[in-house]
Amino acid sequence: MAALLSNTLRSTRITLEMIKWEHSIFALPFALTGAVLAAGGWPRWRTLLLVVVCMISLRTAAMAFNRLADAEIDSINPRTATRAIPAGLLTKGFVGAFTLLSLAIFVAAAGALNHLTLLLSPLSIAVVLSYSYMKRITRWSHLVLGLALGIAPSAAWIAVRGSLDARIIVLSGAVLLWVAGFDVLYACQDFEHDRTHGLNSVPQAFGLQGAFLLARTMHLLMIGLLVWLVMLFHLGMIAYVGIGIVAMLLLYEHSLISPTDLRRMNAAFFTLNGVISVVFFCAIAVDVMLHRPGVDSAIGVLR
Repeated sequence: MAALLSNTLRSTRITLEMIKWEHSIFALPFALTGAVLAAGGWPRWRTLLLVVVCMISLRTAAMAFNRLADAEIDSINPRTATRAIPAGLLTKGFVGAFTLLSLAIFVAAAGALNHLTLLLSPLSIAVVLSYSYMKRITRWSHLVLGLALGIAPSAAWIAVRGSLDARIIVLSGAVLLWVAGFDVLYACQDFEHDRTHGLNSVPQAFGLQGAFLLARTMHLLMIGLLVWLVMLFHLGMIAYVGIGIVAMLLLYEHSLISPTDLRRMNAAFFTLNGVISVVFFCAIAVDVMLHRPGVDSAIGVLR
């Protein structure tokens, strides 16, 4: 019994390392932004906690499922061959069970929020799990990944209000473009491998120069949508300053790498994107708290 418990804990630790659960910070602040906008301030702590549980559990399930679905592909790619499943550190059975447990936690948390979140939970699961197979089908799999994270703000809005407002979809669109853009850049590392093995991606289809141009366009459009969001919710100068900082961070991110130099990809992909999401959330949250009467009037029609 002690050996079984020890093996289970060890496998769980390796699984959490494999899926980089700490990178939930990418999308979580955007989900919290949706919740703050929906509440016109800080949501109830119970609701906020359940939103966090939903976000982390669904993202955990999606990443574990992705590693499971990509095990064979990862085994033949030098960059990913050392991941836990192809390296033999984890069995597919354990990762499959871990995925199902994470999904069960997600559905339970969604059901505890309200009826609509429970009804929509299968759709959320379908979106986030489908990404794992998109690279086999289309070069635009990056957009599906963007959608998987982009639904977070809208889902959080539904969690708080039990209904959907079209304006929050603007934030979902911004997150979609943000994630798709940096995923296009990240995929540049596998450019040669994808071409050799017939896997679809934007870099594989358009080359590295084309991929960088498209990623920059996506991030420029993202900034435009964020400005539109602030206008729709009648936010103030703090929100605009936050967007300005996000724009500068994105510019710096793109300056770290180029089609001929991808060495600093991890710094651009992981560190800066985490900072971007936190900065944006903090700016919007502070602005909403300071200008609550204006925000309340902007969303009062939904109350």
